[in-house]
Amino acid sequence: MNRRDFLSTIPIMLTSAQQLLNEVNAMPPTPLMPAFFIGHGSPINAITDNKFTQDLAKSTRNLPAPNAILVVSAHWLTRGTFVSTNKFPKTIYDFGGFPKALSEVKYEPLGSPEYALQAKTLLDQSHNIQTDEHMGLDHGAWSILKHMYPKANIPVFQLSIDVSKPANYHYDLIKQLDLLRKKGLMIVGSGNIVHNLARVNWNNPTAGPYDWTVEFDTYVKNNLESGNHLALVDYLKAGQSANLSVPTNDHYLPMLYVLGIQQKNELLKFIHHSFDMGSISMRSFMLQG
Repeated sequence: MNRRDFLSTIPIMLTSAQQLLNEVNAMPPTPLMPAFFIGHGSPINAITDNKFTQDLAKSTRNLPAPNAILVVSAHWLTRGTFVSTNKFPKTIYDFGGFPKALSEVKYEPLGSPEYALQAKTLLDQSHNIQTDEHMGLDHGAWSILKHMYPKANIPVFQLSIDVSKPANYHYDLIKQLDLLRKKGLMIVGSGNIVHNLARVNWNNPTAGPYDWTVEFDTYVKNNLESGNHLALVDYLKAGQSANLSVPTNDHYLPMLYVLGIQQKNELLKFIHHSFDMGSISMRSFMLQG
């Protein structure tokens, strides 16, 4: 009996918080898992061979395989914070107006209710986290993992973004999961540093970026390189370029989840940088100890 069949025969065991913490501590240690922030851009990248998708594929080739992947995506927005305990997450097609071929893609790895419940327990020490047994994988997750782990052989689950909370909440929340990075969990944030769909240059998609796009992307880059996380949490202090680049913060916040678990002296490496349709930054990076 394979793992998928075995999981289908048992319920999710809601064991005590202390028991789950004991299980986390008893797990064999692993090397510190890398973490990623991916500027995912258009869903069409899922079925496109370009420099961005090639760089995604390269980014994981020489890394130790994680036991599971936690994705914080710009496309799972909730009131309150939820973690997905779905054993068999389905591909969610949360978009419209794209070629039929995009809606025929299936990226359906196993879920990881075990890691999800352990994450919930760690987060519950300072926050009230809820579970969701039905959440699949939104396009912020599967459109990038399809290139990073094309065999879909790593279990994946998602953590939602509570839209009622300020930026510092998200940055602080994820720190609780430091321990799981040393127990085989990879954390991936999926959004975009600059994401203003109202200013997208639909008439000339290959046109260069707006001046304010470059200004804010450079502001973020400089602070990433210097490790000035406070400036990135308080990003609106960057002025008009921030207001134009982050008209809503759903795509920006996943980056703060990744920065929140950056270890002291952990290297930050840019794995891709480009602009799309004038008002989207595809800048992506990884953390590696």
